[in-house]
Amino acid sequence: MDPNPDQELQALTDENFEAAAKILGCEVAVIKAVAEVESGHHGGFCPDGFPVILFEGHIFARYTNDVYSKNYPTVSYPKWTKESYGKTWQEERERFKLAISLNHNAALMSSSWGRFQIMGFNFGLCDCVTIQQFVNRMCKNEAHQLDLFCKYIIHTGLDDELRNMQWNEFARRYNGPLYMKNSYSSRLEQAYQRNGGTA
Repeated sequence: MDPNPDQELQALTDENFEAAAKILGCEVAVIKAVAEVESGHHGGFCPDGFPVILFEGHIFARYTNDVYSKNYPTVSYPKWTKESYGKTWQEERERFKLAISLNHNAALMSSSWGRFQIMGFNFGLCDCVTIQQFVNRMCKNEAHQLDLFCKYIIHTGLDDELRNMQWNEFARRYNGPLYMKNSYSSRLEQAYQRNGGTA
C-alpha cells in the first residue's frame, strides 16, 4: 500500500470513460457524474500518491465487535457521524493509520476507496478474492479504480439505474439510506448536466 509517486500521471482519460460507458451501456456523462460527486475534482489519489479514502468508524466498530470504541472513540463508534471525519486528507489518513494499527483488515474494509469511493467490504463484488487484492488494485491508478467500479456496478445490478439515469434509486443503493440528507441524487443529476449529459 505504498503511495504512488506518479499519481499525477494516472488520471482517467476520455478513452477510459468511453470504454467503461460501453461496458455499462450508459452515457460517458453518467460515469463522469459519479466520479465528480464521489471524489470531487481531486481525482482518486491524494497529493502523496495514496488513494483517496474515507474511513467509517461505525463500520470499523461493527467489524471489531465494538471493542475499541471506549479507548479509541475517534476511529470506533456505534453510529455514523459526519463530525468524525478528518478535516483534511492528512487528518483522515491519521485516523486510518490508527485503525490499521488496531485491526488491519477491518480498517481496510471500513474505508471507501478511490475515485468512486467503493467500500472495502465490497471487495468480492469487484471480483477480488481478498480485501488486500482490492486495495492493491486501488493503489495502482485510476484506470484500475474505474475497472473495479464497473465490476461492482455489474455485480450489484446498478447498471440499469445508470443507463436509465434513475438518480434516486442509484443514490439510495450506492450511497446508502442517508443519501437524501446529502442531496446525493440531485448532485448527481447536476454533475451529469455539467459533464455534457444529453437527457
